[in-house]
Amino acid sequence: MTKKLVVGWFSFTCSEDSTILFTELLNDHFDDWKSLLEFRHVKSLKTNNSLEGLDVAFVEGAISSPRQETEVKKIRGKAKYVVAIGSCACTGQPSNSRNDLDPAKASEKMRWYFERFEYSPRVKKLSDVIKVDKEVDGCPMNPDKFIEALQFYLKLEGVV
Repeated sequence: MTKKLVVGWFSFTCSEDSTILFTELLNDHFDDWKSLLEFRHVKSLKTNNSLEGLDVAFVEGAISSPRQETEVKKIRGKAKYVVAIGSCACTGQPSNSRNDLDPAKASEKMRWYFERFEYSPRVKKLSDVIKVDKEVDGCPMNPDKFIEALQFYLKLEGVV
């Protein structure tokens, strides 16, 4: 059996525009990628997902809660490499714009959301929480830079 790059795609606090772009890229590249990639964890494409044996985890979105911190640390522990995808993951923006809000001036509705969904006091970019090996910035991600990153790991892992 030919070696494949085992990948996962994960999404946290963001608009998920890079996930949409990723699925659009699959429309154009699926025939080429199906012999090179094993999609081990991609909730937008499949229901049977696993973290085991990931070569590369592509992670979109900022981290806005303790639960998300725990989850992304688990992903980091299972993946050889992590690629931050999109502006929220790379810089925290625009998701972390709420960090500039004065908590004392938060409306009752805002306070309800923070408590109900157990949000952290501050939204963090991905590298504030885990080691990130590569970044693909943009909102949505730059598709050419994503393909570049994918090619880099295909070569690094000896798939191509």
